[in-house]
Amino acid sequence: MLDSYFEASMLGRAVEGGLLQIKVHDIRQWASDKHAITDDRPFGGGAGMVLKPEPLFESIEALKTEGAIVIYLSPDGETLNMTIIQELAAEKHLILLSGHYEGIDQRVRDTCVDREISIGDYILTNGTLPAAVLVDAIARYIPGVLGDEKSLTQDAFNSNLLSFPQYTRPAEYRGKRVPEVLLSGNHAAIEAWRTQQQIEKTRQRRPDLYQQFQIKDICKMP
Repeated sequence: MLDSYFEASMLGRAVEGGLLQIKVHDIRQWASDKHAITDDRPFGGGAGMVLKPEPLFESIEALKTEGAIVIYLSPDGETLNMTIIQELAAEKHLILLSGHYEGIDQRVRDTCVDREISIGDYILTNGTLPAAVLVDAIARYIPGVLGDEKSLTQDAFNSNLLSFPQYTRPAEYRGKRVPEVLLSGNHAAIEAWRTQQQIEKTRQRRPDLYQQFQIKDICKMP
């Protein structure tokens, strides 16, 4: 599932250019029995299966380098946000552990995992997609991955504000015209318009972020 995604588009070019390394591992290669079993029934009963501790311990120990951060993708982890992404982008080596079925043996979480991360309050069939989301988000903060580094400063959430509206050619289509300020060439006016659009959109759609923005703005006052 992951190999083809990591070979495409921006991530693929970043890997080819040596800006980052992404390696996908199958924990079955660390299973000890002839059938390469990596899961078993949970003690105490219950539905589903749990990933066994042996292949997880051994795979992490085999792959871990000095200073590496082990991250378990789990719905009960801390919710992913821009602060976490920027923190992880500064790390040299990340090991992402994708849970399956009912999760992984708790002893792995207690002993090997440094951080648990969720991409939202919902449940997926496994942690593969969350791992891809995390890699994609982090990769954007690796110098050289984006064609235009200004894209980072314009991202939604960077200042607790959502993104501003974007338009491209033609200037008029089906009776709808691009706001005149964007055609004016007045960069100061354009920046002011964009900021106002961000504030208003955030106020309407994400009052929680809008409140954080207001608090941050007040803290800047003398």
